[in-house]
Amino acid sequence: MVLKFYSGSLVVGGGVIVALTLAEMKIPFEHVVVDMDAKEHKTPEHMAKHPFGQIPLIDDDGFIVYESRAICRYLIEKYSNQGPDLLPKGLKERALVEQAAAVEYATFHPALLPVLREGVIKPYHGQPVDQAVLDEALKELSAKLDVYEVILGEHKFLAGDEFTFADLCHYASAPMLTRGGIEIMTSKGPNVTRYVFRLHWRSFLDAP
Repeated sequence: MVLKFYSGSLVVGGGVIVALTLAEMKIPFEHVVVDMDAKEHKTPEHMAKHPFGQIPLIDDDGFIVYESRAICRYLIEKYSNQGPDLLPKGLKERALVEQAAAVEYATFHPALLPVLREGVIKPYHGQPVDQAVLDEALKELSAKLDVYEVILGEHKFLAGDEFTFADLCHYASAPMLTRGGIEIMTSKGPNVTRYVFRLHWRSFLDAP
């Protein structure tokens, strides 16, 4: 039975990380659209799969997994023979990947989210932007990127010179700022800029 991937009609948030993992690992799947406007995610049928009534989730022949990063780790491990080595087997190499992924979850994403919300999502929906809030959010994100600039001066990607699960997590959110007209990711420093370039063109070429 083909794997089922449940998300909204627009794959956003954690669903992007899952979709990218499916693509990277070349996993065939059926996309099951959950109508959020109709509150399908709060129906008894859906909540039997996800007790918090959220998305994304996967159904792998009756085995249900929710929470995007848990889903991705499961898929990467299960299909490790047909895709890139996103979660290295070596103890130290794996620790560095998990370290970088944890930084994305606990440090980068919380700093990025207010910028994304105020500077990209609100304009997209025609809502007024609170410039003071956006400026403060950009200041906070800028401080995080100063550290990324140093880290990325040492190697191509966040856990070494190979693309891994940690980069995939950043791949799901960082380029959205640039596409939304927020240039901080490509103006902060040469190392971060090269990194974003690599994320943008991941599927098309090997960036320098």
